[in-house]
Amino acid sequence: MGSIANTKSYQITNPETGDRASIIAVLPKGADLDAYLDGAAKRFDWKAWADQKANVNKVRVGQQKQVKRK
Repeated sequence: MGSIANTKSYQITNPETGDRASIIAVLPKGADLDAYLDGAAKRFDWKAWADQKANVNKVRVGQQKQVKRK
């Protein structure tokens, strides 16, 4: 599986809570990076991101499948 050419990872910050999320984007040459990141932070679905982050941490002890070793 290959990666998409010319992509870069950027960090955006929720203006209300200060949470940080990573986004991956391809920006054209000469694009205003700060304006793009500000707009992306405003458009980003922070509620869904927080819900998904909360669900990842809810692992019940003893419910994981055990790997059989030979």
